[in-house]
Amino acid sequence: MTREIKTMKRTTLAIAISTTFLTVPAFADGHLMVSDTPLTLDAHMHFGRREYDPNWPVELEAQRLTGVTLNNVTVDNTTNGRKAFEWMITGTGLPDIVGGVHLKDNINRFGPEGAFLSLDELIAAHAPNIYAQMQANPEVFNSVRAYDGELYFVPYLTDGKYGRAYFIRQDWLETLGLEAPDTVDELYAVLTAFRDGDPNGNGLQDEVPAFFRHWQEALRLVTFWDGRTSGSDTYHDFHVVDGEIRHGYAGEGYREGIAHIAKWYAEGLIDPELFSRGTSSREFMLENNLGGFTHDWFASTASYNDSLAESIEGFSLQAMLPPASISGVRMAEHRRTPIRPEGWGISYSNPNPVETIKYMDFWWSEEGRRLANFGIEGQHYTLVDGKAVFTDAVLGNERPVNSQMSDIGAQVQRGFWQDYSYEEQWTNEHALRGIALYDSGDYLVDQFLGVSFNQEEQAIYDRHWVAIQTYMLDKQRSWVLGETDVNAEWDSYQAALESLGLSKVLNAMQSAYDRQYGE
Repeated sequence: MTREIKTMKRTTLAIAISTTFLTVPAFADGHLMVSDTPLTLDAHMHFGRREYDPNWPVELEAQRLTGVTLNNVTVDNTTNGRKAFEWMITGTGLPDIVGGVHLKDNINRFGPEGAFLSLDELIAAHAPNIYAQMQANPEVFNSVRAYDGELYFVPYLTDGKYGRAYFIRQDWLETLGLEAPDTVDELYAVLTAFRDGDPNGNGLQDEVPAFFRHWQEALRLVTFWDGRTSGSDTYHDFHVVDGEIRHGYAGEGYREGIAHIAKWYAEGLIDPELFSRGTSSREFMLENNLGGFTHDWFASTASYNDSLAESIEGFSLQAMLPPASISGVRMAEHRRTPIRPEGWGISYSNPNPVETIKYMDFWWSEEGRRLANFGIEGQHYTLVDGKAVFTDAVLGNERPVNSQMSDIGAQVQRGFWQDYSYEEQWTNEHALRGIALYDSGDYLVDQFLGVSFNQEEQAIYDRHWVAIQTYMLDKQRSWVLGETDVNAEWDSYQAALESLGLSKVLNAMQSAYDRQYGE
């Protein structure tokens, strides 16, 4: 960033802060209005393959309530948010608001250089709803601060505890006279029985004991041998043990876990098309009465109990607790992260920073949060005892509720606070019973919320990590498929990781982690 940008940033922020004690919120009709006159802000809102539409019903309602219109200047011709950001930062220039997916790292990289405004004082002065959440959840907001300690990013906060769970065909267990497996050894025995015992009753040995819609979920089985795959809801991520940054793919439990996964794969206990079948595998395996065990999202997976009730007699796919590992640990490694790298920031050139932060704060107010989560009152939800309840037209629609919300511009990954009751309302009894089962014990692991690198740390990470992760994943696939042997190659694998710079990356991560979370 140039010295001119930094100077403009300081000048803009000074103007904003000078109005701090001149702004008094009103709470009569129109109290959500951001300015006395209509205001248009240029906004880049990139959601990958999903394009921002200023004519979404939710957007039009927000315009009516706040008086702010977002003029869509989203970079076209790419579904890659990082590439779109590069075009803006290097050529086309930054609009008033930059928002969308996977923005945190870019905003935190260029914020300290002057491209984005520091938001702490603006929020304290003009955004009481965001400020209240910052005070209530300091660790969460600190996790998205840049390396200089400043907040440049209003994040998208998720809600709810649980994401994925282990599911098993309860009807197959009953057919074979078995109980839900309690340990990893019992799971092996059950999967073997699924393979050999013809639980679908068609006289063929066509059952696929374990299948996974995302191949990365098969790797999650290493937790049964006390390995780790991630510390967040992002695949292949780092994790923290007693304040120390580690990566699961370099751990001893991982080696033993991969060896057993390879064994199970070779024995036909895991889908032979694990790496090629793709995200349609859950639908294919269940609708054709072939799959017996998986790890997937509570609500959507449990919904097959309803959709397949008539086509498959006795169909029952139920959540089960994580089987105990070889050391007796039950681990739910995947959970909902409280914060995502999605959100938005205010560029240095925005001439209306106060109005912009007020507009962002609207989405954290009661009215704005309901709008972002549930759509428009009277059309998509009604208030019952102060809570938003979807209408029968929404809940009874053939299309999934989340798809309906997407159509109208709700649940968009702008900087807002999600409400889990949006999902809970269309979660069936099977999923809710499974969530209660997981709630009966302490199975969730602590999360790694990420770090913000300084320039030196970022350079180390950028120089080494892509090659390291590529090598890790290549070896992982080779081991699972039985092309090579993890035990035979483990020492050379560790040496290669060191040669590629893993210890340098871990040291950079540790330095950033200690600075960000040390106190």
